[in-house]
Amino acid sequence: MPARPVGDTEVVHLSGLDEIEFGDTEQELTRRGVLRAEVDACGPTLAGHGAASPIFVDDRLVLLWLDDPMSTPEGITVGTPVEEVLASYPEAVRLDAPQRTYRFDGLLARDGDRAYLFLHDGTSVREIIAGYADWARRLFDEGYGPC
Repeated sequence: MPARPVGDTEVVHLSGLDEIEFGDTEQELTRRGVLRAEVDACGPTLAGHGAASPIFVDDRLVLLWLDDPMSTPEGITVGTPVEEVLASYPEAVRLDAPQRTYRFDGLLARDGDRAYLFLHDGTSVREIIAGYADWARRLFDEGYGPC
């Protein structure tokens, strides 16, 4: 199902965003004018989707790192209380960040081979990553950063 705007919020589904789907190649997205190399960015950006940063592996889109005002179909955004995430995704797996790090704990809400990874501070969502579940889990386990 394609993303749909809700007010100023754009919805990201586990299939992707608008005409951008997980598994698309960098070349295809560039040819369609959706992917751009920005001088000031730490990687390629999506035209018209400044709040979603693409993560590619082997030339394929595997994850989107989401910022405010992006939302899941259930209305989960950056700032949503953790309790609301768990109510919307009761099967979410709790992931604990390594002690003595500046990383957030996570909630991995998986549906088949796709997932949302909600990084939180124990109270509210601080970051959202959407895409292939195995890559989201790997990103969490190996450490992460926006660049």
